[in-house]
Amino acid sequence: MKALVTGGTGFLGKQLALRLQSLSHNVTILGRNPLIGKQLAAQNLRFLPVDLRDREAIVAACQGQDYVFHCGALSSPWGKYQDFFDTNVLGTRNIIQGCLKHCVQRLIYVSTSSVYFDFSHHLNISENTPFPKPVNAYAKSKQLAEQEINQGIKNGLPVISIRPRGIFGPGDTAILPRLIRANNRTGIPLINDGKAYIDITYVDNVVDALLLCQSATNTLLGRVFNISNGEPIYLVELLNKVFNKLEYAIKLKPIAYNTAYGIATLMELMANTILLGREPILTRYTLGLLAFSQTLDITAAQNELGYKPRVRIEAGLDIFAKWWYETQMTD
Repeated sequence: MKALVTGGTGFLGKQLALRLQSLSHNVTILGRNPLIGKQLAAQNLRFLPVDLRDREAIVAACQGQDYVFHCGALSSPWGKYQDFFDTNVLGTRNIIQGCLKHCVQRLIYVSTSSVYFDFSHHLNISENTPFPKPVNAYAKSKQLAEQEINQGIKNGLPVISIRPRGIFGPGDTAILPRLIRANNRTGIPLINDGKAYIDITYVDNVVDALLLCQSATNTLLGRVFNISNGEPIYLVELLNKVFNKLEYAIKLKPIAYNTAYGIATLMELMANTILLGREPILTRYTLGLLAFSQTLDITAAQNELGYKPRVRIEAGLDIFAKWWYETQMTD
């Protein structure tokens, strides 16, 4: 069985590609990191250094594939809108065209829970929750990418999508590493005593969900499923767990939300002017993730996909801490 994984040199895509290979799939990965691509090629995965914006190359890469897993995206709290649009919207459109042209059996698409975020508290968000006005360029591009998926469905695209929340684990370059860097620099802003109630998801559980989408009955085509660990946790509790396992001194900086929001706004203004677009230490979006509760209802994934998180948060953090000590201690 042949499988194509976009974003195959990224955090989730790499883990998925290796799992597919362990299941005896013939795996091709697309990605922009040549170093990781070469490492995976040495493990007998086929690596194509193809950019999602390259329509011709993307469509060609879909030829002969049974399944396409679209994990690739530009994911960041900061950046130029055009870059997000070109990669996440046009890139998804290119994948859809490739799947339709070459009659791929199924596309499995990775969206994000960021499409729900609106700087307010929301618990047990269901998949049919209307999208709010997007809070940043990334969220807007992912909302638009889902519109591309919906249009593809109207054109006969066989697809199942997931919206995972807060993916973490070994290889993570975003969530936990950002918190660790913030702690090392200035400390982590603590809003309302860290009582934001949040979901996170261990990476292997997301891979499990993607494989369940691959094997799911055709009656689920066109559906989208929320994915998390199903273990909501207060932010302050999560932070204490992370830094205890790393044996790092945690530096929490209690601050009022309005004050922090003003600081983040000023930092963004400076980033867009003096710093020539470089990502600020704190963005309004990142602050919002620290301040507001957001949990997902994963009932549909559990009941219809058969999704069951195998790796609990505690065990996942242990694995992450071990990986961090082995690979990142010099950072």
